[in-house]
Amino acid sequence: MATYKKRGYKPSNKEEREQVAEQESTTAEVFNTLDEGASRTETWVADNQKYIYIIVGVAIVAVLGYLGYNRFVLEPKQNEAANEMSQAQDYMASALRANGAQSDSLYNLALNGGEGKYGFLDIIDNYGGTDAANLAHYNAGFAYLRTGKYQEAIEQLEGFESDDEIFAALATGGIGDAFAQLEQPEEALNYYEKAAEMRSNSFTTPRFLLKAAITAIKIGDADAAEGYLLEIEDEYPEAPEADKVPIYLGQARAMKN
Repeated sequence: MATYKKRGYKPSNKEEREQVAEQESTTAEVFNTLDEGASRTETWVADNQKYIYIIVGVAIVAVLGYLGYNRFVLEPKQNEAANEMSQAQDYMASALRANGAQSDSLYNLALNGGEGKYGFLDIIDNYGGTDAANLAHYNAGFAYLRTGKYQEAIEQLEGFESDDEIFAALATGGIGDAFAQLEQPEEALNYYEKAAEMRSNSFTTPRFLLKAAITAIKIGDADAAEGYLLEIEDEYPEAPEADKVPIYLGQARAMKN
């Protein structure tokens, strides 16, 4: 056990003198090691100072560049894109209210622009990376879908990204609609299932469960169709789609007899 020794203490015998000498030697070794480590660190820093400054400088430039890009490039670009897209959105809204040839004409204006204003495709080409361009993918997809250009609709809707509970599911279901129109029911069913599973709400979930059930019946998968229909009946009895469940449930069960 170590004993406390007052300042000025002198060992009284050989054994104590040896202990003191050993302690002083150990202490000296520790300080020598620390000094050597510090010296090596200082030497390394001195030798690599140029590279350290470069690394720190690059990090600072990257941070400042990111902040500057967001403030001076991206934000103004976002605002400009939103302003440019306003006319295309007006055309889209008018097309949804119109019928026949007039509706198709308005969808084309929404896609390609008019009155000196950009259409959705122009927004995508000129303002890539902005929220407006992302939304333009969504609108362009449905404009193509409603004018019978199904492959183009798929491409645009696949370019849309969103975590929104409604828009994300509608875009995915829209791809399913395009595949259904292309007479590719297996692909359509896959997207209807994804759309139904993405979010759980009383608007999109029963909507795409019903479309999945109808498509499953079309390809002869009665068990899957019955499962989708019973889910609507059990989980969304107040949804409009629930009124159609008995009709399609009867068809699905008849296929199994």
